[in-house]
Amino acid sequence: MKDRRPDAVAVARLLRQRVEMGAGPLFLEGLSREEAIALAEAGGRPAPRPERPGTVPPSPTARPLPVLPESYERLRDAALACTRCRLSETRTQVVFSDGAVDARLVVVGEAPGANEDATGLPFVGAAGQFLDLLLASVDLSRRDTVYICNVLKCRPPGNRNPLPDEIEACAPWLEKQLELVSPRALLAVGTFAAQSLTGKQQPLGRLRGSVHAYRGLPVVVTYHPAALLRNAGWTRAFWDDLQLLREVLDGA
Repeated sequence: MKDRRPDAVAVARLLRQRVEMGAGPLFLEGLSREEAIALAEAGGRPAPRPERPGTVPPSPTARPLPVLPESYERLRDAALACTRCRLSETRTQVVFSDGAVDARLVVVGEAPGANEDATGLPFVGAAGQFLDLLLASVDLSRRDTVYICNVLKCRPPGNRNPLPDEIEACAPWLEKQLELVSPRALLAVGTFAAQSLTGKQQPLGRLRGSVHAYRGLPVVVTYHPAALLRNAGWTRAFWDDLQLLREVLDGA
């Protein structure tokens, strides 16, 4: 009898071993010949497939975060040197915060844009100016009553959406910021901020109109100011959310 080829022998050996061990079925459908052989030689453990062109490679597991400083200034200094995720390789600078450190209200946005990446301050473009005007309408100001930051401290390339592992890597900084500022309430602007602070993976429209909670702090959810610039019809809804926020801050 003609000897079987080594790749066939490997596949046969793998299947026999799986039967003897009582392993579940092995599905080879959809694999190329080369992938099936590699699977057999690896003992049934699938090898990672090459990434498709244009995809964002996953970040390596974030390095353990050291014990965070209890001093606000030291926390900020530590964050400015952060390299916990891929965004540290493409940012111009970390965008940590702006506003009053003893604020009554913390506004949490999504991530820095190009203007913020260039200046190191959050909400400094047209959307930021619009936000300032809207907050002023209910007697709030980043100069003395509002602290502003983002879920991510670094700009995603091309202003793409934040990725889950980036949000996870940056979460300890936001948590410590909110702990040290200790505001009376939080205003989450935009979907990513709303979902991060409420812990609910629901559309923004469903999260609006209610007071949520983040570690004992009341959270009001609303549209991102940049969205209002694109759709003026949402401005009234933002105004309604500010009235709810005002009631929260006034203790109603």
